[in-house]
Amino acid sequence: MSSKLMTENWHNILHFIFNMRFHIVVAAVFWSDLVDSRKIRGISSSYKRFYREKKSFLCIDGSKMIPFEQVNDDYCDCQDGSDEPGTSACPRGRFYCTNLGFRPHYIPSSRVNDGICDCCDASDEYNSPARCQNSCWNLGQRERAFVEGQMRALDEGLRLKQQLIEEGVLLWREKQAQLRELQQVAGDLQIKLDEHRRRKNEAERLKEQTLRALQTGDSGYARYNSSAVGVFNLLDSNKDGSLSVEEIQSKVTFIEDEKKVLTQDEAMTLLGGGHRMDLSTFRNTLWDILTSGDSVKIKDEHGAGGLAGEDPHLKAADRAAEWWATNLKKAEESYERVSAEISELQKKLALDYGTDWEFLFLNSQCYQLQVYEYTYTLCPFNQVTQKSSTGTEVSLGVWGMWSGSANNPYSQQEYENGEPCWQGGSRSTTVTLTCGTETGLRSAKEPSKCQYIMDFQTPVACQPVLKQRGVHSEL
Repeated sequence: MSSKLMTENWHNILHFIFNMRFHIVVAAVFWSDLVDSRKIRGISSSYKRFYREKKSFLCIDGSKMIPFEQVNDDYCDCQDGSDEPGTSACPRGRFYCTNLGFRPHYIPSSRVNDGICDCCDASDEYNSPARCQNSCWNLGQRERAFVEGQMRALDEGLRLKQQLIEEGVLLWREKQAQLRELQQVAGDLQIKLDEHRRRKNEAERLKEQTLRALQTGDSGYARYNSSAVGVFNLLDSNKDGSLSVEEIQSKVTFIEDEKKVLTQDEAMTLLGGGHRMDLSTFRNTLWDILTSGDSVKIKDEHGAGGLAGEDPHLKAADRAAEWWATNLKKAEESYERVSAEISELQKKLALDYGTDWEFLFLNSQCYQLQVYEYTYTLCPFNQVTQKSSTGTEVSLGVWGMWSGSANNPYSQQEYENGEPCWQGGSRSTTVTLTCGTETGLRSAKEPSKCQYIMDFQTPVACQPVLKQRGVHSEL
């Protein structure tokens, strides 16, 4: 074959290949335009299986079969509006905004081509004079940044929560150890109390015995010759050698009621029925009554039983009784103080501080928030108060219980039985706990009369799994 013929053949082959490529490109453009022209607008990828091009279309609710050409022809054939997903023909229809790069969502089909941009990708205004810009990418960027910020905050919150859990466990152990120590102290004080009571009772008995002995002449009457003569001379105030009714009334009293003054008849009875009594009669009558110590005694005129106010034995017994009484009182005060601490600590430890005691650190803490003229104070596991700018403080409730959902029971607290409300009932507060890197009161509102809600942020409210609203990337 000559070189000229070969050249012509190659030329013809190349021309054929060029023409074929041209026709392939034209065909591709044609079919692309045809596919685009038949593209079903307003449906999500999950609904595309209902709109595969074929001779007929079955309404999604199964109510009617129509030619496929009537899909998106701007005339509503299906009762459920499924034949017009991309137009505003059906009143019950809805249009799917793909919003590539942002969140997809549905809008009522009545908003399609209404001149207002509802979809960030402008797909709802494909045949309207509105000049909509595709803003999905910018919106997606902002939302992604927001979500990333939330995730970073969540990660930090969970890290802090773990620290607080570890601190809570240590604090719980410390409180338990403190309780055991207080209970040991209370036991020691109880033993001390029993001993002090015994010693005090012994000292009082000794004092009473000493006083009775003095009054009956067993020891103190020695100052008066330990005889009837000495006592007679003590009672004989005017030293006329006889005892009168008046002298008996002024010197003698009842043992069981020292404040009661003898009547004239009672004094005469002690004098043997007469108005006077000499020493001889005294020895055989009143002296025996006084020394028996059954009903009457000589009045206490000198602070320790009249006749023996200066007796050293009685003074020592009195000092001992007073010393033990003072120490018993101190021991009782110490025991009551320790018992109160035990009761308060047991009350605190009985509360529910979470599965890992992560909320324990909030106990004994208070957090404030200023809202206009009011200062709100939340003391977790204790109470909620509201203080006005004038200084008036009102209780908005005391600790009631956890009231979160079954999935997250520690997400909400109830504070009940606050001060009475003028409309009746009492004030109450619901506190919602939210995840955050810091612990503090974020908001306080009164949505209805005397019913308050608060937002309290803390790391211990962070949950390990937090589902975030995703950014759509469907093609």
